[in-house]
Amino acid sequence: MDQLDSMRLLVRVVERKSFSAAASDLGIPRSSATTAIKQMEERLGARLLQRSTRHVAPTPEGEIYYRRCTAILAEIEDAEAALTAREVRGLLRIDVHGPMARAYILPELPAFLERHPALTLFIGEGDRYVDPVREGFDCVIRGGEIADSEMIVRRLGLAREATLASPSYLARYGTPRSLDDLSHHHMIGFASSRTGQVLPLDFTVGNTLRTMTLPSRITVTNSESYGALARLGFGLIQAPRHRYEDDLAQGTLVEVLPAHPPSPLPISVLYPKSRQLSPRVRTFIDWLVEIVGAKF
Repeated sequence: MDQLDSMRLLVRVVERKSFSAAASDLGIPRSSATTAIKQMEERLGARLLQRSTRHVAPTPEGEIYYRRCTAILAEIEDAEAALTAREVRGLLRIDVHGPMARAYILPELPAFLERHPALTLFIGEGDRYVDPVREGFDCVIRGGEIADSEMIVRRLGLAREATLASPSYLARYGTPRSLDDLSHHHMIGFASSRTGQVLPLDFTVGNTLRTMTLPSRITVTNSESYGALARLGFGLIQAPRHRYEDDLAQGTLVEVLPAHPPSPLPISVLYPKSRQLSPRVRTFIDWLVEIVGAKF
């Protein structure tokens, strides 16, 4: 393994906190990864990693070397792309909420990959909070307000939200005409993957935002279950409107209180402050800004 490949390996081990995960990402045996790092430490005359049965962490010297390696590797990739006019290439690992991917990204993806034939994608999907550095993702696309000082957040747009219920639910409890009518209604709880707390409903009243927490018999952490329970008549939900356009068209869900819509949902792409953007990540993010921004 040459010096640059060893640098790439060290960066991946530090970010994944695991020899096995880093080796899997790079397509090499774990034993080869261990040997390469050991040889690097011997060459430098410094211990770069602290190893334990649970995880791997950089030593102070390893942290300094890791940061220099990330900068060097990004500069090399930039220089090669500039001098050779070479197409961006390599594996890009992203994580995005599934419905968001299907609404905004997947329909535009064929054109993007045709434009960049040397690029390959790994797309993770989930509602849970993802640590891009620890889990090896280049960037993460998320909805909602972001309060994470360890990440750079680039706003892509604002998605309209709606308050929704099934016809069977409204037949049982009545259609609310004002916020005061909600005193006799129920919601389906949605627990934040970050805090574990149930998110309240919110409604715009003039220039202010009013939040309400209604009784709920069921609380979920998955958006697919959230929508399924709404269709079954268990209560009100609030979600990005684009996600339920088919339900609204087919009448399986109905929008209520349209005069008091929820606040729009910020859509953002996040990436680590500690990592200099490679050309492939920068290209992808610029494309996201273009395609998502055009939808709002």
